Amino acid sequence: MKIVKVNLKERSYSIIINFDNYARLGKEIRKLNIGEDAFIVTDKNVMKIVGEKIISSLKKEKLSFHIETIPPTERSKSIKVWINLVEKLAKFDKKRKVFLVALGGGVVGDIAGFLASVYKRGIPYIQIPTTLLAQVDSAIGGKTAIDLSFGKNLLGTFYQPRLVYTDISVLETLPIREIRNGLAEVIKYGAIKDKYLFNYLEKNEFNPRKYDWQYIVSKCSKIKAKIVEKDEYDKKEIRMILNFGHTIGHGIETASEYSKKYSHGEAISLGMLCAVELGILLKITPKEVLKRLEDLIIKIGLPQKIKSLDIKDIMKAIGYDKKFHGRTTRMVFLKDIGSAFIAEGIPWNLITKVIKKRLE
Repeated sequence: MKIVKVNLKERSYSIIINFDNYARLGKEIRKLNIGEDAFIVTDKNVMKIVGEKIISSLKKEKLSFHIETIPPTERSKSIKVWINLVEKLAKFDKKRKVFLVALGGGVVGDIAGFLASVYKRGIPYIQIPTTLLAQVDSAIGGKTAIDLSFGKNLLGTFYQPRLVYTDISVLETLPIREIRNGLAEVIKYGAIKDKYLFNYLEKNEFNPRKYDWQYIVSKCSKIKAKIVEKDEYDKKEIRMILNFGHTIGHGIETASEYSKKYSHGEAISLGMLCAVELGILLKITPKEVLKRLEDLIIKIGLPQKIKSLDIKDIMKAIGYDKKFHGRTTRMVFLKDIGSAFIAEGIPWNLITKVIKKRLE
């Protein structure tokens, strides 16, 4: 078991990374003293895989629970689904000391975290990430959100969990597309902050059974923890580097109407390629960075071309990006592998140009 601390004074918490040890969860919850009654938000797929282990651990510690499932799709991050959860939580909460559990991937974590942040002006919650993407990224740092039709994550809060309980054994149950989905975020971490992590992915063949997942998940968790500690509320232009590839990537997700055409990681891989090409045009990113990034993306099996989408829809969605200041465009670029920075005033026509180059 490894423990990564997120040091945020009174909002500090631990990321516990272990293997096949969900039995310990109940004890860890008891240590937190956050309540007696767990309102669990999850999906049916996750319940089939780890549900019994979670329930057994809670029962052993005499913690009561109520389970609500949502569809395992980005479209679940909607106002309609969220309101339904609010009402179910309020009904369960009568005469109880309730806390919330986000059991699942990034969608579950985002919507459950948002629910916890606003219900009764905030109740405790914990993250139990069950996808690679959630374990290395979305479960850490306290960003919560739901989507609007205009764009992704437009309605949300900063609200830290009390615990992130990561069990890497669940990765063995994931379909290959989900592994690739999460590896896009791992590539991102290597690209912006850790050239050795990037090198590890380059040197090793794409084989989920041979990856050192504890190394990968721990590395990403430590990187994100350190960045969040320095810029919890995304105000100092430190945390924004975590959005490398996300401005264009989110535009692709929105333009696809959050359908199965593109997973988050697939959209972000395209966004990273576009961001690097844009950096080359602006003479701030070396050309060899694009080759290394593209070669790695190809090896892992992530897309390099944008299919079946209209450039107008993508650009419209990008216009709602939260990282822009009014009409001032701001994006994350690479100086080299492992070194990222933020630039402003990016010409709109150049953004359009690099996206068009990737359209098929």
